[in-house]
Amino acid sequence: MRIGVLALQGAFAEHIAVLHRLKVEALPVRLPKELNGLDGLVIPGGESTSISKLMLSYNLLSEIVNLAKNGLPVFGTCAGMILLASKTSDSDIKPLGVMAITVRRNAFGRQKESFETELPIVVLGEKPFPGIFIRAPIIEQASSEVEILARLDDSTSVAARQGNTLASAFHPELTGDLRFHRYFLDIVAGHQ
Repeated sequence: MRIGVLALQGAFAEHIAVLHRLKVEALPVRLPKELNGLDGLVIPGGESTSISKLMLSYNLLSEIVNLAKNGLPVFGTCAGMILLASKTSDSDIKPLGVMAITVRRNAFGRQKESFETELPIVVLGEKPFPGIFIRAPIIEQASSEVEILARLDDSTSVAARQGNTLASAFHPELTGDLRFHRYFLDIVAGHQ
């Protein structure tokens, strides 16, 4: 199994480290040719405007859209979730439009409003998942094709799946808990 991690900006090294812990070949992706032969792709957290502009500059945007629309499993965390959306609250971002969700950036405020909380996520088992939210987005709307995987106590949607596409507002790569990445790898394995 070969998983690419978009390595233009953000927490790509952390995702690669988690995937290596799971004994998976994980490769940084910076150029379109590095998308060839991948079984899945991770779009990390970081600064969504910067990642969006760099994807355009490096001719990655249309390539990733084509791959995702043709079934390549894609996992976006935080900024990655913003980029997967069909609509965002920020006109500076060109989202990929591969998930039927509307996302609001920085939904909880500035850096100092970042927080951690335990999230019940049924697909991961009974034990709550440690959600690390750093200037996190939220899912404001989701179509009926989207399965909401996690909500905060106030019912705010913070993780979702649509087919082979997975998104989280939080940063599973910053925890010691490998279950969310393992869940993504199960999606990849089911696609092969």
